[in-house]
Amino acid sequence: MLVRDVMKSPVLSVGPEMTLEEAYRLLLEKGIRHLPVVAEGRLLGIITDRDIRLATSHLNPKGPCPGCTQVGEVMTKEVVTAHPLDPVEEAAFVMRHRKIGCLPVLEDGELVGIVTGIDLLDALLKLTGVTEPSGRLEVRLPDRVGELARLTGFLAGRGVNIHSLLSYPEEGEYVRAVVRVNTLETHLLAQDLREAGFEVLWPPKKPW
Repeated sequence: MLVRDVMKSPVLSVGPEMTLEEAYRLLLEKGIRHLPVVAEGRLLGIITDRDIRLATSHLNPKGPCPGCTQVGEVMTKEVVTAHPLDPVEEAAFVMRHRKIGCLPVLEDGELVGIVTGIDLLDALLKLTGVTEPSGRLEVRLPDRVGELARLTGFLAGRGVNIHSLLSYPEEGEYVRAVVRVNTLETHLLAQDLREAGFEVLWPPKKPW
Protein backbone atom coordinates (compact mmCIF):
# COMPACT_ATOMS: atom_id res chain seq x y z
CA MET A 1 0.00 0.00 0.00
CA LEU A 2 1.35 3.38 -1.03
CA VAL A 3 0.86 6.92 0.27
CA ARG A 4 -1.27 7.76 -2.78
CA ASP A 5 -3.74 5.06 -1.69
CA VAL A 6 -4.48 6.72 1.66
CA MET A 7 -3.68 10.43 1.26
CA LYS A 8 -6.35 13.11 1.19
CA SER A 9 -6.58 14.94 -2.13
CA PRO A 10 -7.18 17.69 -3.15
CA VAL A 11 -5.62 19.49 -0.20
CA LEU A 12 -7.06 22.49 1.57
CA SER A 13 -4.25 25.05 1.87
CA VAL A 14 -3.88 28.69 2.91
CA GLY A 15 -1.65 31.61 2.03
CA PRO A 16 0.95 33.03 4.44
CA GLU A 17 -0.96 36.31 4.71
CA MET A 18 -4.06 34.72 6.31
CA THR A 19 -4.55 35.65 9.96
CA LEU A 20 -4.41 33.04 12.71
CA GLU A 21 -8.03 33.78 13.55
CA GLU A 22 -9.12 33.02 9.98
CA ALA A 23 -6.97 29.88 9.85
CA TYR A 24 -8.31 28.56 13.14
CA ARG A 25 -11.88 29.19 12.04
CA LEU A 26 -11.15 27.23 8.86
CA LEU A 27 -9.70 24.32 10.83
CA LEU A 28 -12.80 24.15 13.02
CA GLU A 29 -15.16 24.46 10.05
CA LYS A 30 -13.49 21.65 8.11
CA GLY A 31 -12.78 19.43 11.12
CA ILE A 32 -9.05 19.17 10.37
CA ARG A 33 -5.85 19.91 12.29
CA HIS A 34 -3.24 20.74 9.63
CA LEU A 35 -3.06 23.41 6.93
CA PRO A 36 -0.27 23.49 4.35
CA VAL A 37 0.81 27.05 3.55
CA VAL A 38 1.23 27.67 -0.18
CA ALA A 39 2.17 30.68 -2.31
CA GLU A 40 2.46 30.69 -6.10
CA GLY A 41 2.11 26.93 -6.18
CA ARG A 42 5.02 26.36 -3.79
CA LEU A 43 4.80 24.80 -0.34
CA LEU A 44 6.15 27.34 2.15
CA GLY A 45 5.26 25.69 5.44
CA ILE A 46 2.54 24.12 7.52
CA ILE A 47 0.47 25.31 10.46
CA THR A 48 -1.52 23.24 12.94
CA ASP A 49 -4.22 23.93 15.48
CA ARG A 50 -1.58 23.47 18.18
CA ASP A 51 0.66 26.11 16.57
CA ILE A 52 -2.21 28.59 16.64
CA ARG A 53 -3.12 27.85 20.25
CA LEU A 54 0.49 28.30 21.36
CA ALA A 55 0.91 31.50 19.35
CA THR A 56 -2.22 33.04 20.84
CA SER A 57 -1.64 31.85 24.39
CA HIS A 58 -1.27 34.42 27.18
CA LEU A 59 2.01 32.65 27.95
CA ASN A 60 3.38 33.86 24.61
CA PRO A 61 5.78 36.79 25.31
CA LYS A 62 4.54 38.60 22.18
CA GLY A 63 0.98 38.46 23.47
CA PRO A 64 -2.08 36.90 21.87
CA CYS A 65 -3.28 38.62 18.73
CA PRO A 66 -5.12 36.08 16.53
CA GLY A 67 -6.66 38.83 14.43
CA CYS A 68 -3.42 40.57 13.53
CA THR A 69 -0.82 37.78 13.45
CA GLN A 70 -0.35 36.15 10.04
CA VAL A 71 0.09 32.45 9.36
CA GLY A 72 3.49 33.09 7.78
CA GLU A 73 4.83 34.34 11.11
CA VAL A 74 3.92 31.18 13.01
CA MET A 75 4.06 28.33 10.47
CA THR A 76 6.69 25.59 10.52
CA LYS A 77 8.96 26.35 7.57
CA GLU A 78 11.09 23.19 7.46
CA VAL A 79 8.38 20.77 6.35
CA VAL A 80 8.95 17.03 6.12
CA THR A 81 7.12 15.71 3.05
CA ALA A 82 6.25 12.44 1.35
CA HIS A 83 5.88 11.28 -2.25
CA PRO A 84 2.75 9.53 -3.57
CA LEU A 85 4.79 6.39 -4.32
CA ASP A 86 6.26 6.08 -0.82
CA PRO A 87 5.13 2.92 1.05
CA VAL A 88 2.77 3.73 3.91
CA GLU A 89 5.03 2.01 6.43
CA GLU A 90 7.87 4.37 5.51
CA ALA A 91 5.56 7.36 5.95
CA ALA A 92 4.51 5.98 9.34
CA PHE A 93 8.16 5.52 10.36
CA VAL A 94 9.03 9.10 9.40
CA MET A 95 6.04 10.52 11.29
CA ARG A 96 6.83 8.46 14.38
CA HIS A 97 10.55 9.25 14.25
CA ARG A 98 9.99 12.98 13.73
CA LYS A 99 7.01 13.06 16.11
CA ILE A 100 4.82 14.89 13.61
CA GLY A 101 1.12 14.51 12.84
CA CYS A 102 1.10 14.75 9.05
CA LEU A 103 3.11 14.70 5.85
CA PRO A 104 2.26 16.95 2.92
CA VAL A 105 2.62 14.92 -0.27
CA LEU A 106 4.61 16.48 -3.11
CA GLU A 107 4.98 15.30 -6.69
CA ASP A 108 7.32 17.26 -8.97
CA GLY A 109 7.27 20.04 -6.38
CA GLU A 110 3.47 20.33 -6.45
CA LEU A 111 1.27 19.72 -3.40
CA VAL A 112 -0.96 16.80 -4.40
CA GLY A 113 -2.14 15.44 -1.06
CA ILE A 114 -1.65 15.14 2.67
CA VAL A 115 -1.39 12.06 4.88
CA THR A 116 -2.15 12.15 8.61
CA GLY A 117 -1.95 9.75 11.52
CA ILE A 118 -5.62 8.89 11.06
CA ASP A 119 -4.98 8.01 7.41
CA LEU A 120 -2.22 5.63 8.50
CA LEU A 121 -4.52 4.01 11.07
CA ASP A 122 -7.05 3.46 8.27
CA ALA A 123 -4.25 1.88 6.22
CA LEU A 124 -3.41 -0.44 9.14
CA LEU A 125 -7.05 -1.55 9.35
CA LYS A 126 -7.06 -2.38 5.64
CA LEU A 127 -3.72 -4.17 5.79
CA THR A 128 -4.84 -6.36 8.67
CA GLY A 129 -8.17 -7.17 7.01
CA VAL A 130 -10.09 -6.32 10.18
CA THR A 131 -12.67 -4.33 8.22
CA GLU A 132 -13.93 -7.50 6.51
CA PRO A 133 -15.75 -10.44 8.15
CA SER A 134 -12.95 -12.82 9.06
CA GLY A 135 -11.32 -14.90 11.75
CA ARG A 136 -7.96 -14.20 13.36
CA LEU A 137 -5.04 -16.54 13.97
CA GLU A 138 -1.75 -15.72 15.64
CA VAL A 139 1.05 -18.24 15.28
CA ARG A 140 4.65 -18.23 16.52
CA LEU A 141 7.03 -19.70 13.96
CA PRO A 142 10.75 -20.49 14.05
CA ASP A 143 12.63 -17.82 12.10
CA ARG A 144 13.89 -20.05 9.32
CA VAL A 145 13.28 -20.62 5.65
CA GLY A 146 10.02 -22.33 4.76
CA GLU A 147 8.10 -21.91 8.03
CA LEU A 148 5.71 -19.27 6.71
CA ALA A 149 5.16 -21.35 3.58
CA ARG A 150 4.41 -24.35 5.80
CA LEU A 151 1.72 -22.35 7.60
CA THR A 152 0.09 -21.02 4.42
CA GLY A 153 0.30 -24.44 2.83
CA PHE A 154 -1.44 -26.00 5.83
CA LEU A 155 -4.27 -23.48 5.59
CA ALA A 156 -4.60 -23.94 1.83
CA GLY A 157 -4.77 -27.70 2.33
CA ARG A 158 -7.87 -27.18 4.46
CA GLY A 159 -9.52 -24.88 1.94
CA VAL A 160 -8.95 -21.77 4.07
CA ASN A 161 -8.49 -18.51 2.20
CA ILE A 162 -6.11 -15.92 3.67
CA HIS A 163 -7.45 -12.35 3.67
CA SER A 164 -4.30 -10.81 5.14
CA LEU A 165 -1.01 -11.93 6.64
CA LEU A 166 1.38 -9.82 8.69
CA SER A 167 4.54 -11.04 10.37
CA TYR A 168 7.17 -9.51 12.62
CA PRO A 169 10.30 -10.79 14.36
CA GLU A 170 10.40 -11.74 18.03
CA GLU A 171 13.31 -12.30 20.38
CA GLY A 172 14.74 -15.78 20.46
CA GLU A 173 14.78 -16.33 16.70
CA TYR A 174 11.03 -16.51 16.24
CA VAL A 175 8.56 -14.81 13.94
CA ARG A 176 4.97 -14.06 14.88
CA ALA A 177 2.42 -14.36 12.07
CA VAL A 178 -0.99 -12.69 12.35
CA VAL A 179 -3.40 -14.14 9.80
CA ARG A 180 -6.94 -13.13 8.83
CA VAL A 181 -8.85 -16.03 7.29
CA ASN A 182 -12.25 -16.50 5.65
CA THR A 183 -13.74 -18.49 8.50
CA LEU A 184 -14.98 -17.66 11.97
CA GLU A 185 -14.34 -21.24 13.16
CA THR A 186 -10.86 -20.34 14.30
CA HIS A 187 -10.93 -22.50 17.46
CA LEU A 188 -11.32 -25.65 15.37
CA LEU A 189 -8.66 -24.45 12.96
CA ALA A 190 -6.33 -23.63 15.86
CA GLN A 191 -6.82 -27.12 17.25
CA ASP A 192 -5.80 -28.64 13.90
CA LEU A 193 -2.77 -26.35 13.76
CA ARG A 194 -1.65 -27.39 17.24
CA GLU A 195 -2.04 -31.05 16.35
CA ALA A 196 0.19 -30.39 13.33
CA GLY A 197 2.90 -28.96 15.60
CA PHE A 198 2.25 -25.22 15.26
CA GLU A 199 2.44 -22.94 18.30
CA VAL A 200 -0.87 -21.07 18.20
CA LEU A 201 -1.12 -17.98 20.40
CA TRP A 202 -4.61 -16.93 19.28
CA PRO A 203 -7.26 -18.10 19.72
CA PRO A 204 -6.30 -19.56 23.08
CA LYS A 205 -7.14 -23.11 23.98
CA LYS A 206 -10.69 -23.52 25.24
CA PRO A 207 -10.92 -24.74 28.82
CA TRP A 208 -12.54 -28.16 28.92
